[in-house]
Amino acid sequence: MKDSILYYSVGPLLYCPANHKSLANSLIHERFGRHFSLAVCLEDTIRDDRIAEAEHELVQTIHTLFNEKKKHLFFLPKIFIRVRSPQQIPDLMERFGDAGILITGFIIPKFSLENADSYISEILSVNERYNRAIYMMPIFESPSMIHLQHRHQILYTLKEKLDAIEPLVLNIRVGGNDLCHVFGFRRHVTQSIHDIRPISDIFSDIITVFGMDYVISGPVWEYYNGSGWDRGLKAELAQDRLCGFTGKTVIHPNQIPLVNDAYRVSKEDYEDAKAILHWEETAPSLVHGNVKKARMNECKTHSNWAMQILMLAEAFGVVDSESSAL
Repeated sequence: MKDSILYYSVGPLLYCPANHKSLANSLIHERFGRHFSLAVCLEDTIRDDRIAEAEHELVQTIHTLFNEKKKHLFFLPKIFIRVRSPQQIPDLMERFGDAGILITGFIIPKFSLENADSYISEILSVNERYNRAIYMMPIFESPSMIHLQHRHQILYTLKEKLDAIEPLVLNIRVGGNDLCHVFGFRRHVTQSIHDIRPISDIFSDIITVFGMDYVISGPVWEYYNGSGWDRGLKAELAQDRLCGFTGKTVIHPNQIPLVNDAYRVSKEDYEDAKAILHWEETAPSLVHGNVKKARMNECKTHSNWAMQILMLAEAFGVVDSESSAL
């Protein structure tokens, strides 16, 4: 169970194509707010014949941010680069130069047995070369994970590989749209991905294998405007959190505050968590009604929940309303 705020602090991860020419300007003027992380994508959002152009634009963006940060203060999110090959990791870090200090880590698409060793090797290599923590966030979205006959073995083998560099795995991420694509599924604004059983079963297996040792982020919600998009997102976020996800991939700034609100901790949960983790050693019992006498707190069986609640409270804040309690 992760006990460091760092792993819970990715929060809403805003995706942006690497060839977005106004990205640096938007960040400098804080147009996306001050509570999110950023994924700059070189993979699915970029045409195959425009990769070199997108890489060039990305390098320019990072250099611009680095130079502007020296001149004046502005909020700079954790920045991750979603690559499409292992070789891009050392190449981009070399091209970033001193500005590479702005890169928190790399997002690994379609993480699988076929590419895991190569990506892990490159992450270890850049960590050693630059003598600092450069994280990875693998995305579980490969079609190979769909097949029941091999899924469990694949997941446990991937876990063995990631466990070898576990401190550098900031989050495990899941690719809901990629997995839906294989079946031809697409949810409407009134539907949740958790209601699509073949996909939710894959999520459940991922959480079962990785959830005790890693923070796992929720899948993308593709609606950001129009009738009911916010109600649909709030409903899916509630299911995300209940099922063991922390944070969510977002594709529009409109989604950021809703994700942050969904992971704020209710005051009752916060007070209960503190009570559970600071249980009096001389107390005659390890179970007791909470302050409101509304539910049972049990020191032994609720300690992992309590630790997560305090991490979420530090990352997202505490709210008086009971609507955040899960």
